[in-house]
Amino acid sequence: MQAASDFHLRFRGVRGSIATPGPGTVRYGGNTSCIELRCGGALVILDGGTGLRELGNELVAQGTVDADILLTHTHFDHITGLPFFRPIYQPGNRFRIRAGHLLPELSIRDVLCAMMMAPLFPVPIGAMQAECSFHDFNAGETLELACGARVRTGPLNHPNGATGYRVEFAGKSISYITDTEHFADRIDGAIVDLVRGTDIFIYDATYTEAEYPSYLGRGHSTWEAGADLADAAGVGTYVVFHHDPAHDDAFMDKVAAGVAARRPGSVVATEGMVLRP
Repeated sequence: MQAASDFHLRFRGVRGSIATPGPGTVRYGGNTSCIELRCGGALVILDGGTGLRELGNELVAQGTVDADILLTHTHFDHITGLPFFRPIYQPGNRFRIRAGHLLPELSIRDVLCAMMMAPLFPVPIGAMQAECSFHDFNAGETLELACGARVRTGPLNHPNGATGYRVEFAGKSISYITDTEHFADRIDGAIVDLVRGTDIFIYDATYTEAEYPSYLGRGHSTWEAGADLADAAGVGTYVVFHHDPAHDDAFMDKVAAGVAARRPGSVVATEGMVLRP
């Protein structure tokens, strides 16, 4: 049984853009963004990429599920696991699905409904038998979850919008800042303010600085820019996340070596990794 103050996370998917199964991604993982966050006995899920599927299979075996699902945005790599999340089709389970980037033009329920509609997908959103509620907010608001976690949010620099999260629980904090592009002439002060002093700082480090000029405007950042942010914000553990699909295990080993040299104590996210603040 978990202690009421236990606060930890497990990476279920660490890849960006598209899932990359195969022999070249065995060690770091090929599933797209999904993090299992435990706040005492409560479950908070950050993003619904393909990593959500395996988490769902494990949850089914554990009994009734009650969880908050916080989505950074609704590009496919961050929501494509939801239609394959078995607990959401089972009566008795409860989910609160939240997004902060769609108002006023759209709602999160409408976007997910459109994804799960013919001819794109054969199973409609109405097939979900769990008790599901859909909550839209504006990035910048603070959310209070039923489990007692306080969630600060902020807008990110990404095409179609995205939301960064800072989750505070039992005196500890985890920040999740993925799918954002850094500025060439300055450190993003809004992100610094959101993540300042956080115990664990997870950041979109899709590219290296050498690669980045070829991808301007794509809405992603570099591990080097993340290290600069980590220093400016005085965070604890800096975690490199949202690995590019072209970066195999050998490439990620080189990234890990560079990150460790630049900011000792930093880590590169791998599927199954567990971190505690």
